[in-house]
Amino acid sequence: MTDIRKGLVGVVADETAISKVNPETNSLLYRGYPVQQLADTQPFEAVAHLLWHGELPDDAELAALRAAERAHRALAPEVRAVIDAQPVSAHPMDELRTAVSVLGAAATAGTDNVLEAVGTPEQNVERSVRLFAALPALVAYGQRRRRGLEPVEPRDDLDYPANLLWMTFGEEPHGTVVDALNRSLTLYAEHSFNASTFTARVIASTLSDLYSAVVGAIGALKGPLHGGANEAVMHVFDEIGDASRVGPWLDEALAEKRKIMGFGHRVYKRGDSRVPTMKRALDALVEHYGRPEVAELTETLEREFVDRKGIYPNLDYPSGPAYSLMGFDTVTFTPLFVAARVTGWTAHILEQQGSNALIRPLSEYVGPEERHVPGYTPDETDDELRSRPEEAS
Repeated sequence: MTDIRKGLVGVVADETAISKVNPETNSLLYRGYPVQQLADTQPFEAVAHLLWHGELPDDAELAALRAAERAHRALAPEVRAVIDAQPVSAHPMDELRTAVSVLGAAATAGTDNVLEAVGTPEQNVERSVRLFAALPALVAYGQRRRRGLEPVEPRDDLDYPANLLWMTFGEEPHGTVVDALNRSLTLYAEHSFNASTFTARVIASTLSDLYSAVVGAIGALKGPLHGGANEAVMHVFDEIGDASRVGPWLDEALAEKRKIMGFGHRVYKRGDSRVPTMKRALDALVEHYGRPEVAELTETLEREFVDRKGIYPNLDYPSGPAYSLMGFDTVTFTPLFVAARVTGWTAHILEQQGSNALIRPLSEYVGPEERHVPGYTPDETDDELRSRPEEAS
């Protein structure tokens, strides 16, 4: 009998040099570097360079990347028009998906055939940088549009997270907030063959273009079992209200066998190694904004749930309240994830294109055996096809 791995659990689909979870230390590594060390020491642009090129940048390389990114930050009028054509009530992930499609159409316009649209490695690195640069404007405008506000123009004197905050809120961001956002972007940037990254690689393996692969990845990330989990975490906190209600709420939720978002992970069995770094960022935000009740609620639910189920928080658990404290709407949380993970997605697309094989798994058929439409008479073509030797799959 065929060994079927639902959800591809335990299946090794390919090699990658981009990231891994080190089982000995339970630590996520980007190109060999523990992610918590990167989050503590590196600007997010340096992490993007590392994922794309395999090494941390020197001063000149970082300056060059920053100059290229800052040159493409502005929201193009045609992209804004496409976003404005969507309902204000549309989910911002739908806005992003559509906007990236428009960016891709513009970037690949004029190519004579679909193979030319795939681009060279050099072109795709440039496209990766341009997408990276565009995401803050798209995320920021999405939130401002829902609030009835005009867009804020980017500033080329601010780094990536600071500019994202500036374009969203139109205020000079505090260093504590910039640092917390920088850490979260680094922690979310990459995670091997997760659902959205694997989706991107599948699309890239067909020799489709980089933008199409990213659009597919955005669609995968929207789901609440993947990127949408950080939104679901905040809905949990909103539902509970305050720390005094954690016990009764959890009793009811467990009795109803509800899935408590923000806990557990397919890869980490001893707790998500990214959580302590993000928890420190959340603690700093709690102190900065003077919101001790947020810490009390998150810590109480974590303690109660771990005591009862022995399952630990994942990265989404501290990220949700951290983004909320910064002022982001809950529906903006997953777009923020996109602004981070676009670096990992594009690194994997580049890697897939560099050593490509079409990703085409098999399935185990469990439907009816062959049967025939009443009254159908086979012709010579049917007989000829049946007599051919079986093709290799």
